[in-house]
Amino acid sequence: MGRQQKVNPAGRRQAGFTLIELLVVTLIMVMAYSLVGPLVSTGASGTELKASARQLAAGLRKARSEAVARRHETVLTMDLQEHRFQLSDDQRVYRLPRNIEIKLFTAQSELVNQNTGAIRFYPDGGSTGGRITVAAQGRQYGVDVNWLTGQVVILD
Repeated sequence: MGRQQKVNPAGRRQAGFTLIELLVVTLIMVMAYSLVGPLVSTGASGTELKASARQLAAGLRKARSEAVARRHETVLTMDLQEHRFQLSDDQRVYRLPRNIEIKLFTAQSELVNQNTGAIRFYPDGGSTGGRITVAAQGRQYGVDVNWLTGQVVILD
């Protein structure tokens, strides 16, 4: 679709778009918006949820690596109410999005209270084991920690 040049009575050319061209462009924009809108609203949550599971898995793997490398117990403490976690011997606090639901399943001895618990890693690579589940909008990911090997796996 190109621009048409019209000649006015004074002999000068005028550039412009036809009504059909404007309608076609408007129709294309409406169609694009109707397709992209739902993807943006639900895609962000799915992406955010997967990123949260990966962030937790990375924190757990780091805790295991530190326990083995430094030859002492390392603990990842999870605060479910505040949506955050922290590793022992590390001042940083890692925050998770507020719009996701978090559940922690761990050994009874690692529960501090109903909102706080931990997963402990030992110098041999083993752990107390457990699972941290993150969920939003009907989708969830589980981050599993094997008690014997300390291996961390993300499950759909």
